[in-house]
Amino acid sequence: MQIRLHLTFRAWCSLLVLCGLAGCRHDIPVFPAEQAAQPYLLEQPPHFPQARIPQDNVLTEARVALGRRLFFDPILSRDRTVSCGSCHHPDKAFTDGRPLSMGIDGQVTSRNAIGLFNAAFSPQRFNWDGLVPSLELQVFVPIEAHNEMDLPIPQATERLRNHPEYPALFQAAYQRQPDTYSLTRALAAYQRTLVSAGSRYDDYRRTGNADFLSDAELRGMALFFSERGECFHCHNGELFRDGDFHNTGIHPDNPDPGLAAFTGRAQDQGKFHTPSLRNLRFTAPYMHDGSFATLQEVIEHYNKGGLPNPNRSIQIKPLNLTPQEKQDLVAFLLALSDEEFIESHKNDGPPSLPPPAP
Repeated sequence: MQIRLHLTFRAWCSLLVLCGLAGCRHDIPVFPAEQAAQPYLLEQPPHFPQARIPQDNVLTEARVALGRRLFFDPILSRDRTVSCGSCHHPDKAFTDGRPLSMGIDGQVTSRNAIGLFNAAFSPQRFNWDGLVPSLELQVFVPIEAHNEMDLPIPQATERLRNHPEYPALFQAAYQRQPDTYSLTRALAAYQRTLVSAGSRYDDYRRTGNADFLSDAELRGMALFFSERGECFHCHNGELFRDGDFHNTGIHPDNPDPGLAAFTGRAQDQGKFHTPSLRNLRFTAPYMHDGSFATLQEVIEHYNKGGLPNPNRSIQIKPLNLTPQEKQDLVAFLLALSDEEFIESHKNDGPPSLPPPAP
């Protein structure tokens, strides 16, 4: 299953290159724009890295609205029962609360759903294994994966072209009928608007006022950024991730190859990209396989130095934290959660949709 998915994705990458990343424009006509689209004003937190918006997918109100609708529409799954939003719930910071996500026919996937916030600011590759270099290409993976949405992209775009409303929405957003190019870009456009920078830690960073954090949170922050705590080596910057891949000793035998599925190198077995630590209050369970139900379990894992594994990162070693230090660290990590983000996207759920086209 894993190998077949990667081969499918790489075949699509080749197709996109041959088509100039344009979804085979010789098959689907491109229509001239009648007027300039209204720009979407993306929030740019002053303490964040600069947002990375591709020149061929500048954000507009029409593109973001289209992407949002597609994100929550099960039309993109083979049996029309699963949408992107099925595994990425707004009230859970766009995760799903399951150890492993569930696709069509009740199939269980091999990994935990990743929170989609702050993707606009990330220079790193996407997915736990680093397979995908852009949000636009990432769209192929869940839609075509047999245990997720299981719908070939050509069939997805055909459905959209035959829909009573989508052709006009695509025309307004991308001046073209639904095709590979516009489908992938619309979904990516919406995901780039998911900006989370309103935690109490962010208030502290913007103002320098320590009153935004409790004494326990301040102690936890000092420990987090210290050589004793070691956390900041991998979870750094305002995104709290280093863009790299690490084996953190969760399993001794690497049941999931992780990065090695992309590189083919034995030394990459069991390595996964560093996830953000933001919004941990909403995104349990944790780790790439959802193996830890609580933050206390996560911290205890690292405090013990992880499990033996030949590829385990040299940064993973016993920390010998005291019970109070562990409590303070949990307090700080929870202070990275952004209730405003959850509130602002609570209405991002499925819009009212007409009956599906046959």
